[in-house]
Amino acid sequence: MATSALPLSALVELSRSLRHYLAAGLSLVDVFRQQAKRGPRAVRAVAESIAKDLEQGHDLERALKKHKTAFPPLFLALASVGEESGNMPETFAALEKYFRLQQQLHRQFWGQIAWPLFQFVLGTLILAAVPFFLGLLGSSYDPLGFGLTGTSGALLFLAIIWGSVGLLIGLYFFLTRTLQRKAKVDALLLRLPAVGPCLESLALQRFCLALRLTTETGMSITQAVRLSLRATGNEAFVAKTDVVVESLKAGNELTTSLARSHLLPEDFVNILANAEEGGRVSEVMQHQAEHYEEESRRRLSILTKVTGYGIWMLIGGLMVLAIFRMWLSYFQQFDKIR
Repeated sequence: MATSALPLSALVELSRSLRHYLAAGLSLVDVFRQQAKRGPRAVRAVAESIAKDLEQGHDLERALKKHKTAFPPLFLALASVGEESGNMPETFAALEKYFRLQQQLHRQFWGQIAWPLFQFVLGTLILAAVPFFLGLLGSSYDPLGFGLTGTSGALLFLAIIWGSVGLLIGLYFFLTRTLQRKAKVDALLLRLPAVGPCLESLALQRFCLALRLTTETGMSITQAVRLSLRATGNEAFVAKTDVVVESLKAGNELTTSLARSHLLPEDFVNILANAEEGGRVSEVMQHQAEHYEEESRRRLSILTKVTGYGIWMLIGGLMVLAIFRMWLSYFQQFDKIR
């Protein structure tokens, strides 16, 4: 059954409800019935279908598989393990924390990127206003020297600037979705200044948290690593899954296998090696998840500041060019009068 992916807010609320009501003694069927009636709107239809399957005697794993497109792989895997181990409240508590953290990072990103985007739109509108108002005054003067004058010039300027941004976005989706080259695009983005460190810390934060959750459930290390790499949300990491898993199957240690991805920073590999040697992978992954959460916030702030500075350098440069040309034109006219 095809179902659209649930938003993070719905996943947080569903995990919270499962954690709370299961700990209070309600059955899975009761919880999903309750969610079908009073849960988030995006969850209700899925919860109703799952409740019906549970009523018919199906286990949670089978009921969830019908809606595998609605849930992230980590949710599906841990829910199944939690059911088998009997630790469902604890499992959904961990998932609630995980999704809540992802939700916070999403909100932080859009909250911090909103100001640079506003600067970009406002700056381009100001630049477009110059030839527009000159056109209203009956002047054909071109302040930017691009041959853009009057109302048509102002509209063409906006079309070029905003169209270029749209073209870049369209190119990204064309490469990642139509040509299925997202792994290569993500790998390229990881090498870019400011952008790369931010994406890396976000991916590593998710990886560490997912690896801690999966290793604590007792599932095999190959399955834990497979799910943890998928949880990064970065196709450059996901693309290395087979390399890492094959190395694990060959009998190599976790650190050695992950190092073969050539995506992990050296300090992370060293910390993981010490943790594996001391049998403290789960505890160290929790610590590293917290570390990369802080790094994600810090690097995200740096990225938005760099973006803002870049926008103002572009807009400011065009404004300086316009002012310089206007003053140069004024002095030329003044020399003619003399």
